[in-house]
Amino acid sequence: MTRRLLLFAFFCARATSTFAQAQPPSPTPSQDAAKPAAAAKNDYSNPDDWLCLPGRHDACFGDLSTTVISAEGKLTLEPWSADPNAPIDCFYVYPTVSKVRAGNSDMIARMEEKEVARRQFARFGSKCRLYAPIYRQATVTALRAAVIGVPLPVDRVLAYSDVVDAWNYYLAHDNHGRGVVLVGHSQGANILTALIKNEIEGKPIQSQIISALLLGTSLPVPKGKDVGGAFKSMPLCHAATQIGCVITYSSFRATSPPPANTRFGKVPGENMVAGCTNPAALGGGSGDLHAYLGVHGSGVSTDEAEPAPWVNPPQPINTSFVSVPGMLSAECVSDANGSYLAITIHGDPAGPRTSEISGDVVVNGRIFPDWGLHLIDVHLAMGNLLDIVAQQTKSYLRSH
Repeated sequence: MTRRLLLFAFFCARATSTFAQAQPPSPTPSQDAAKPAAAAKNDYSNPDDWLCLPGRHDACFGDLSTTVISAEGKLTLEPWSADPNAPIDCFYVYPTVSKVRAGNSDMIARMEEKEVARRQFARFGSKCRLYAPIYRQATVTALRAAVIGVPLPVDRVLAYSDVVDAWNYYLAHDNHGRGVVLVGHSQGANILTALIKNEIEGKPIQSQIISALLLGTSLPVPKGKDVGGAFKSMPLCHAATQIGCVITYSSFRATSPPPANTRFGKVPGENMVAGCTNPAALGGGSGDLHAYLGVHGSGVSTDEAEPAPWVNPPQPINTSFVSVPGMLSAECVSDANGSYLAITIHGDPAGPRTSEISGDVVVNGRIFPDWGLHLIDVHLAMGNLLDIVAQQTKSYLRSH
């Protein structure tokens, strides 16, 4: 396994315990000695401290047109456009992507941050105004150093504090009483979990939270309940018309469920489980996924196999994304190793459309099943999530 993969694994294994506590994590005395001096606060009035802002040509601006591939192999162009008059806002915190050679990233938006925002968040621009702050996250470099036993000083509170500052600036200067959908994946989802617990629950702003999409994380809930673990009052979503609720899951192939050493879908505590809400069937059971997959892979990590040709014989695809209607379905499943979103592929190996997708962590030809389909957690259900946000918005506007 490459060092970069090992370090990302290290972060994901510890992310929930680090960021999903009732308060931001406090360093131990030994960590205090290793930490640098306190960093200055960011000025989120500076547009350069944001990846995405409404009305700007930035990471969330551009052509998101998609090639729809039917089971018969027919290719159709699906255009896309943002809604300049979207009635709600979306606030996004991106996952671990920074390759800066330090424990915490800086405030420069590089290709990694821009690309993950484009792939995971920009499409929400058809439903909401987009806000995505840059934050000084724990880096890939820091995780590599920890794995090889030469740890770098990392200020774990800094990433969380940056997001809190960005959130407070947004509320004070940009929100104007509008409803908000919170969107985060992996490290971003865990930071948003802490934000909800510390800055939102029990405060007036909670009434403006339409939903929280906390993806690729293990959100604790008591067995048989929807609330009472990570959150005191924000339940799991069970209908697209429900507001003030949470959608959360970690995806695995149905044919490759979480192993005993899984990194996702498992939480500590005898009576606790990882929450799983199926965006394709919030009420329960199985449902069809409306995925938007990268033509050349997830774009989140290079530790991924290149997708096979999407059609046979191969044809040129001139968009960055493809959609494969009828090919993927999902269902929340619980077993001895965790609770997860099981992804089933309905493909015909003899048909003209591919019967396989990429998304597994693969190094030197070896698949690491403990990761599941973490790289494409967001991609798999993007269309479903957009539909849910649209319905939740109608419910929110009717009640507000």
